[in-house]
Amino acid sequence: MIIKDVIQLLEKNVPLSYSEDFDNTGLLVGDYNQEVTGILVTLDTLEEVIEEAIQKKCNLIVSFHPIIFSGLKKITGKNYVERTVLKAIKNNIAIYAIHTALDNHWNGVNEAILNRLQLKNKQILLPKKNTIKKLTTFVPKENIKEVREALFHEGAGNIGNYSHCSFNVEGVGTFLGEEGSNPVKGKKGILQVENEVFLGITFAKHLESKILKTLFNVHPYEEVAYEITTLDNYNQKIGMGMIGEFEKSLPENDFLSFLKQKMNTNCIRHSKLTGKKIKKVAVLGGSGSFAINAAKTSGADVFVTADLKYHDFFKAESNILLADIGHFESEQFTKQLLVTLLNKKISNFAPAFAQSKIVLSQVNTNPITYF
Repeated sequence: MIIKDVIQLLEKNVPLSYSEDFDNTGLLVGDYNQEVTGILVTLDTLEEVIEEAIQKKCNLIVSFHPIIFSGLKKITGKNYVERTVLKAIKNNIAIYAIHTALDNHWNGVNEAILNRLQLKNKQILLPKKNTIKKLTTFVPKENIKEVREALFHEGAGNIGNYSHCSFNVEGVGTFLGEEGSNPVKGKKGILQVENEVFLGITFAKHLESKILKTLFNVHPYEEVAYEITTLDNYNQKIGMGMIGEFEKSLPENDFLSFLKQKMNTNCIRHSKLTGKKIKKVAVLGGSGSFAINAAKTSGADVFVTADLKYHDFFKAESNILLADIGHFESEQFTKQLLVTLLNKKISNFAPAFAQSKIVLSQVNTNPITYF
């Protein structure tokens, strides 16, 4: 198994097309065609993590955070980023980062928090726009079922909890094959009038190349008439943060104690207690101040996140409890999520690649300590 194989398995489940524009995801260091000896999974890639990879004979590091975030003009070892990259290159170790692609995933970072807190009825807190596309095409009536089913098979027509969704209108199409054409229906140089079906079907944007390839393969015409548009609709399955609910509400102090224990944190910074019980919980792993208003609008009783500044806490306005549990603490269970995903996908793809070669990093990369 080569590095490219591992990346394809990851990205089939967690497409990088849903990474935020500011992010730097994907293969950061290494050769796609290098054979994989072992995979080390970590939250952050630091010099100590590279050393751990060397000791455990892992030449691919799958990291949540990207070690290279802004551009590097020189690699001279003057700071921890450059030293880490140099050490990886010298030891032929590849580094792959998944970051906000997993943040925005339905089964990603924020679902891991919901699961830790035993919350139900999950929803996306900040659904993403411009991630749903629509294909419209015109198919001969006698071929519509074959074309439609082929597109469904590739994932088109999935809307929320529904699949096989499409819109079909019968009509009449006309075309005339010019010189050099080889029409499937009718004859070159003669106007053809054909009973057709107008087919409209939506799909997730990361599927576009597969959808078009399938359309061209199964559509009977030599030239396929089609349009693809990007919709402004919010995608209820992709986005930052999540909302969940307890079966029974908790007093605020009880909730904070529960949160501290479940998220394994030494400190929770929170806004003034509201006096309300906690039932509806909004969460966003990592820096989440930008989602405070969304959490309030959602009707959440508490917003669990990290990296809140002094003035951010004023935004609670006694309407919501803001709980900052720490950046590392909010994302610490992401490593196990990735290990589980890799074990599942690789065991199906390459059974001979032992699960013992997928290693959970034991290095604590949290840069913050508490006195």
